[in-house]
Amino acid sequence: MVLTIDIGNTNIVLGVFEDDQLRFISRLSTSEGMQTADELAIKIKAIFEIRRIDCEKISGSILSSVVPAANASICDAIALLTGKKPFVVGPGIKTGLNIRIDNPAQLGSDLLVDCVAASNLYEKPVIVVDMGTATTMSVVDENNCMRGGVILPGVRTSLNALITKTAQLPQISISSPKNTIGTNTNDCMRAGIVYGNACMIDGLIERMEAELGTTAFVVATGGLSEEICKHTKKKVLHNPNLLLEGLYILYKKNELPL
Repeated sequence: MVLTIDIGNTNIVLGVFEDDQLRFISRLSTSEGMQTADELAIKIKAIFEIRRIDCEKISGSILSSVVPAANASICDAIALLTGKKPFVVGPGIKTGLNIRIDNPAQLGSDLLVDCVAASNLYEKPVIVVDMGTATTMSVVDENNCMRGGVILPGVRTSLNALITKTAQLPQISISSPKNTIGTNTNDCMRAGIVYGNACMIDGLIERMEAELGTTAFVVATGGLSEEICKHTKKKVLHNPNLLLEGLYILYKKNELPL
């Protein structure tokens, strides 16, 4: 079994693969990544026990992180449980991609893993939309070159900024209103957040396809991607496990023990 770990700005996502199948997914708050290795090991072991996973059967692990401060305690916790530290996605890793951005060292590991997954699972060119704390869109062309992309505030990040900076707007749940033209404050906000982000994604896809000179396959992942992308005019496939699948693909590409 292979343990995949994605440390994001909001959540630490754990996934275990066995015989090329994702057995389970579990989440911890990223703030817990700032705890000691012993504290984290206790929590992760409890997750394994609930899922009936034997730590001794974990043959290896791989980690992607956009929160470097959390890496050491997570790596040490995994070493306590499995006997070896995770393989960390970083410079020098075999990806199969040609990174064509100005400074490849600046490419976030989450974007890299997303692109590896998309390029291996879907037709190219492919655009990856990852909607987390930040919303990112990354492009892999027909020659398997990672061309770059865009980074913008995430859906909930934008909503929280709107509420924080205004005196009278309330906290709301993010769900689709019946109409684009809202008739009350809550529905006006929901329409702006949901339909506004859907239109933004449509517009960026159109601009990216114009620069590529062809249409592209589009896949979306991340916490709010399903709710937003069901309202896009462009066809967008939702894959909530894209990053974990990319980590597993990278694990195998780098010939680590299964």
